Amino acid sequence: MKPSPTTVQYILSHFYWFWDMVNNSFLRDVFMRLVLTVRSHLIPSPPTYNTKYGYLNWESYYNTSYYTRILPPVPEDCPLPMGTKGKAVLPEPKVLVKRFFKRKKFRPDPQGTNLMFAFMAQHFTHQFFKTDKGVEGGFTKALGHGVDASNIYGDNLVRQLQLRLLVDGKLKYQLINGEIFPPTTDEVPVYMQYPKSVPPEQRLAIGHEVFGLLPGLTMYATIWLREHNRVCDILKAEHPTWDDEQLFQTTRLIIIGEIMKIIIEEYVQQLSGYRLKLKFDPALLFEEQFQYGNRIALEFNHLYHWHSLMPDSFLINGTEFTYSQFLFNTSILTHYGVEKLVEAFSRQPAGQIGGGRNSHESLLIISEKVIEESRTTRMRPFNEYRKKFNLKPYASFSEFTDDVKMARGLEELYGDIDALEFYPGLLLEKTQPGSIFGPSMIEMGAPFSLKGLLGNPICSPDYWKPSTFGGETGFDIIKTSTLKKLVCLNTKWCPFVDFHVPPNEEPGEQTTPPPEL
Repeated sequence: MKPSPTTVQYILSHFYWFWDMVNNSFLRDVFMRLVLTVRSHLIPSPPTYNTKYGYLNWESYYNTSYYTRILPPVPEDCPLPMGTKGKAVLPEPKVLVKRFFKRKKFRPDPQGTNLMFAFMAQHFTHQFFKTDKGVEGGFTKALGHGVDASNIYGDNLVRQLQLRLLVDGKLKYQLINGEIFPPTTDEVPVYMQYPKSVPPEQRLAIGHEVFGLLPGLTMYATIWLREHNRVCDILKAEHPTWDDEQLFQTTRLIIIGEIMKIIIEEYVQQLSGYRLKLKFDPALLFEEQFQYGNRIALEFNHLYHWHSLMPDSFLINGTEFTYSQFLFNTSILTHYGVEKLVEAFSRQPAGQIGGGRNSHESLLIISEKVIEESRTTRMRPFNEYRKKFNLKPYASFSEFTDDVKMARGLEELYGDIDALEFYPGLLLEKTQPGSIFGPSMIEMGAPFSLKGLLGNPICSPDYWKPSTFGGETGFDIIKTSTLKKLVCLNTKWCPFVDFHVPPNEEPGEQTTPPPEL
């Protein structure tokens, strides 16, 4: 009698009248609790496997320098790369991504997802996705395995102290035309990955070393810097006897809470397509059997490479920027200001993730690297993960995709649907009608996301109370936080801000050349 995951997704994303009734009654809490428990229980806790071990052992649990694994690796003594099915040689990653990932024409997400969402996806996930490229075998450099705001504060104590003002709990900043922006690396000499061509005054010092790459990431870093210092002022007024350390640490807890509130109620809401109004309320799980703690899985890391979101160019205040003009150009932020970037990114559509053939040419190399890493770590076939997450395995490539040419090409390269790799499977799977991606991405991604968010220590009964956050005032900042409030409380004027493009609006023609910045 239990409905299939596909049926559940259909019910959750249709029947507006029913969900309108649910969202305005006690049933909202009932359904939200059900969503959280059903999804979270799919993720093993404590963790089970890692790349080195295909059986339960202490190292897989204790050594947090590994990503954990949902399924053990393909045994090394298997006759074929993907086990017992498929061809003796897997297709070249470069051939694979060029044929099936490369964009021919930009395909916007039919759910209306925008660049404000796309940059949040990158900014948010880079606090716990930090693959150690210097070591083969699924290792992570992240000290935390969840939402710890290390992308704002740095992932170690030395970097954190360099970024802190050490007065009233605040972070260091610079003023440009009277507005707060991150300081430069001359003022705060933390390691940042800037090319030598970037002038010193444009090298902003941020919690994460790669966030100077895109103005969208630098924009979010600036917003969270301003929000941190704003909350410090509120706590200082509430607790005039608190020292710098207590103000900083309590503000960080509040910021983590704000992040999770916005991610669940607006970001995941946009992604899911659910008509059920999602709710961030840790107390919903206090009577449930739930383990607080999380380990980031290698599968979750690979699943979250959503580079198809990126457009062909970036449209800001009537000006079009190419990738070469946009990358590592922090002057775009300081020239236009946070408000105009938020407005622009909220109005520009992001690309559809699923269905294949929608990745910008300059980003194909990243997909190649993901596929290469999946082979180094011997990840199981896509259909094995379908079964793990209670989905029916595909019987053929023609069932997997509606694109006849793609189905024939994949069959030619892999030989058997049971040999299709995990990451290509997720990105090339046919999308559901009107959806940003296929059913596998939803059914596999949601459990990782919800377990990682609700498994955070601040969601536990011992933490989730006013005293943890400096009293009712701090607790209320979390409970009432929204994306719009986050932006508008930290800007001179309130721009249009959302994770969804405005209804019935198409971006206008952008012909103005970029200004000299």
